Amino acid sequence: MNRRHAPGALADPAEGARRRAMLDQPHMRALAGYVRALNGRGLGWAPDFDPLDGGAAARLLLLLEKPGPGLHTGFVSRDNDTPTAAAIRAAMAQAGVQREGTVIWNAVPWWNGTTAIRAAERQAGLAALTTLLGLLPGLRAAVLAGRTAQGARTLFCTAGVPVFDCVHPSPNARAGPASSVAWSLLPQIWRTAWDAAAEGRHSTVKATSTA
Repeated sequence: MNRRHAPGALADPAEGARRRAMLDQPHMRALAGYVRALNGRGLGWAPDFDPLDGGAAARLLLLLEKPGPGLHTGFVSRDNDTPTAAAIRAAMAQAGVQREGTVIWNAVPWWNGTTAIRAAERQAGLAALTTLLGLLPGLRAAVLAGRTAQGARTLFCTAGVPVFDCVHPSPNARAGPASSVAWSLLPQIWRTAWDAAAEGRHSTVKATSTA
C-alpha cells in the first residue's frame, strides 16, 4: 500500500502539507472556502475536509459529532492517527464504500478546547450544515453517527436527503454488550447508506489526486 494512503498517514507532517496543497483542486475549492469562513467566526477552530475524499463530488456524507483534542493534523479524515479514524477506515473498507464518493464532517465543526457540546454549539452547527448542503450538489444520503449528529435529522429530511443512524465510531461508544452489537452493525448500515447514495445521479464535480 502507498504510505500516503496508509492508516494514520496524516501523522506525517509532509503528508499533511501535501494534502493542504490539494485544497485548491476543483472538488475542494468551495469546501476550503467554507472552512475558512467557519474559522473567521470566532467559535473555535474547524479542521479541513480531506482532499482524498470526494469533496464537492461526494454522494454520501458521514456526519460525526465534534472535532477532538487529538485532531492535530488539521483534517477531518480516516487517515488521522486516532482510534476513531482507524475504526472509520476499517468499517468503510468492510462495507465496500468507495472513498471518492464520500465526505466526512462534524455536526459541530469547531474545536473549542472541550469535548462538551453546548446547546448554542448545536444551533451554530446546524446553521453551518445548512450552508454545507448547498456545497454538496451530488449528496444522496447521510450517515448520522451519534446523538449530536442525529440532531440534524430534520435538516437533511427537509432537504430530501435520506438519513441512516448509527453509533459514533469512537472506541468510547463501544463499551457494554448493547454498544458492541451496535458497533458491529456499522459496516452494514454504511453499506446500506452507500447503496442508497449510489441510486442517485452523480455530481459533475470530479475529485482528483496528486498521489
